[in-house]
Amino acid sequence: MAQTIYIGNLNPAIDEEDIEILFARYGQVFEVHIVYDEEGKSRGFAFVEMLNPNEADDAIEALDGRYWKGQRIRVSEKRRKWA
Repeated sequence: MAQTIYIGNLNPAIDEEDIEILFARYGQVFEVHIVYDEEGKSRGFAFVEMLNPNEADDAIEALDGRYWKGQRIRVSEKRRKWA
């Protein structure tokens, strides 16, 4: 079962390919989605879906709090948003 990861505090210059390359070091990346505002600018966060939950956990542990492209990123398991 795939696991979705939240990545926050991203440098606005980062694109999906940059994120996929970073997370592929820890396992197979299924999908990357950067969230943009209505003007097409990055909102500074994204989601990565990894196929193997153990690999996703390894990526979270290794990357949370790490400086990447000039900013300290936040990496955690995506939390459910309840309506």
